[in-house]
Amino acid sequence: MAIPVLETIDIEGKDITADALLTQRALAEYLVSDRNAHYLFTVKGNQPRLLEDLQLFFQDRDPDKPHYVLQSPPDHGRIETRKIWTTTELNGYLDFPHVGQAFLIERHSIVKKTGKVSLDLAYGITSRSPQQADPQRVLMVNRGHWTIENSCHYILDWNYDEDRSRISTGYGPENMTRLRRFAVGLIKSKGVRSVPKKMRQLTRNVRLVFDYLRMTENSCVQPARG
Repeated sequence: MAIPVLETIDIEGKDITADALLTQRALAEYLVSDRNAHYLFTVKGNQPRLLEDLQLFFQDRDPDKPHYVLQSPPDHGRIETRKIWTTTELNGYLDFPHVGQAFLIERHSIVKKTGKVSLDLAYGITSRSPQQADPQRVLMVNRGHWTIENSCHYILDWNYDEDRSRISTGYGPENMTRLRRFAVGLIKSKGVRSVPKKMRQLTRNVRLVFDYLRMTENSCVQPARG
């Protein structure tokens, strides 16, 4: 379904990011060969051979010499440090089209309140060469993907509990997802700082919803009369 969606968008020269579900050879070929775009894909267990090759190569990395380090501000009560290693040595070996470089990202997180420490590893590939994307750029593009992921999907999962929805017949699941996304997009279009907070304010208050959307006479700006 990704390709028909992308057909409607001008993506020439742009980076298309995707989670592991869309890390597919056909999509990579389409992006680079047909649309003159670039991909940055996450590699997980649905591409086992690809993942094994990346894990084997990066297990010998020097942990004290990452190619780039990014320390995020301690927002939301966490201190996060991201480290990235990149390589071109696997370009001709990996069974995947148009690989420009492979990468590993380590994400270290410390919860300030409890002191709990976590470590996540993310493997990936991109069609951009090191000349087109240095380690800093690769890391920033990867972060941009998860910013979108968290800002949209986290809201759907947490506030709508979408993953546990029992709507499962016909076009029900698809239609409900579209309605939820439309609602989130509508709230975001108003420039609010916290979508979940605004959703809680509007819950079960039909009049407040209509006022917020300027769908009532009192909430509409009346044109000046000459």
